[in-house]
Amino acid sequence: MSFKGQVALVTGASRGIGRAIADSLGKQGAVVVGTATTESGAAAITDWMKQQGIEGSGMLLDVADGKSIAAVVEAIAAQYGPVSVLVNNAGITRDNLTMRMKDEEWDDVVNTNLSSVFRVSKACLRGMVKARYGRIITIASVVGVSGNAGQANYSAAKAGIIGFSKSLAQEVGSRGITVNTIAPGFIDTDMTRSLPDAQREALLANIPLKRLGEADEIASAVTFLASSGAGYITDSLDTVELVMALEEEFETEIPDEDAEKITSVQEAIDYVNANLG
Repeated sequence: MSFKGQVALVTGASRGIGRAIADSLGKQGAVVVGTATTESGAAAITDWMKQQGIEGSGMLLDVADGKSIAAVVEAIAAQYGPVSVLVNNAGITRDNLTMRMKDEEWDDVVNTNLSSVFRVSKACLRGMVKARYGRIITIASVVGVSGNAGQANYSAAKAGIIGFSKSLAQEVGSRGITVNTIAPGFIDTDMTRSLPDAQREALLANIPLKRLGEADEIASAVTFLASSGAGYITDSLDTVELVMALEEEFETEIPDEDAEKITSVQEAIDYVNANLG
């Protein structure tokens, strides 16, 4: 896969999944802009990119502020060209039981995790529509489907991302723009490393692979969905088209017994990681 000539915007790229995504796209040739919530964080991203030989920079962005979003998208277009790959990764948690949850805890999470996806995607769409090409990938979460006690705000926001992405995929597909979500389970990040041992063991007991996921594994899935080879994969896709796209991209033939099990974008990503990565 080559991303030469592509400009990628990755929100929340200071560490963890966001940094892994920026690294993967950058090393495949994309110009990458990674965002942070502070000037020092943005500068640290710029320094890290230079050390890694990645073209691009860090930029300060408040994803809950429409003016900040507009300014960053305009700055990217002026410096590098319009965004052709958008990865909505930035997010926060404000965990609490619903009976105790404050309005600001709900509003902060929904504004940062859900409303930002609408605003940043909208800001990038004009350039994508004009180019008749674009990739929008948003990091949701398994709790957007399953729910999680103490995370009603976070779960609601992540579920909203899935519905938003499915709708947007249908709106812009005819313009050559694909829209996909990835819903990771528990990933080995700073947040999960800080969990008590008992809670961590309880999580692992419910994971078939008996381990946490790695940020690089999510980055590999994002990189595939952002590639030209995934041009026929969007959230309104059927099973046959998914399998055909995978076979074309990896120049292989997927056995029928495996193809029958691929019924969603997430299952396609899992198959790639397990068999074709």
